[in-house]
Amino acid sequence: MARIFITGAADGLGQLSAKSLADQGHQVVLHARNDERGCYAKQEVPGAEHVISGDLSDIDETKNIAYEANAFGRFDAVIHNAGVYQAPPKETFLVNTMAPYILTCLINKPKRLIYLSSGLHLQGRANLENFKKDGSRISYSDSKLYVLMLSMAVARKWSDVYANAVDPGWVPTRMGGRGAPDNLQKGYETQTWLAVSDDSQAKVSGRYFHHRTERRYNPQASDVMLQERFLSLCRDITGIPFPQ
Repeated sequence: MARIFITGAADGLGQLSAKSLADQGHQVVLHARNDERGCYAKQEVPGAEHVISGDLSDIDETKNIAYEANAFGRFDAVIHNAGVYQAPPKETFLVNTMAPYILTCLINKPKRLIYLSSGLHLQGRANLENFKKDGSRISYSDSKLYVLMLSMAVARKWSDVYANAVDPGWVPTRMGGRGAPDNLQKGYETQTWLAVSDDSQAKVSGRYFHHRTERRYNPQASDVMLQERFLSLCRDITGIPFPQ
């Protein structure tokens, strides 16, 4: 039995991942944006161990989420599921990119880390000069490129952790819309598989998956010099250095 922390678990793929893992008998700690959504999340996943509330668009609240998560000891896996799509650029930057960085740095190092990216990251550009401003010029595609870059940097630096990124596809959730064409079940199965499976294909690191299959990705994500600049700028923005 594993203990897993899942961000953005009040609805969508996060909730479905949590239900699947709880039904398998794993200990699941949920995250929701606020207490109201936290109550809803616990009702929808009654097998969950606990819910942590906090707004990932606020750097201080994100830090507090990490500290509260650490009260549970060390997780076996963390699924960085939370994300926003049609939101203002600064919120997109903070939730999709900065929050996973902060939580990765501050939560006690788990055995496995799973980051949700998107096929749209292929259209992203690692224009790190935009970091030095307020994030107002960073697109959704950019934010998902950066989270893939983070995943690959973690895999490179932490050899004792399995760190991977997932494109869940365009699935019919509240974010994806009712007309989304991809399979909803396949949209969350890869994350749960990477979090707990003993399959040798899941016990890897630095990979990018879509429906349990490795896919091509934007080559900027694996550029070590870009990764190092990215981590340095994240440190400058948050005041948190990446743990070596």
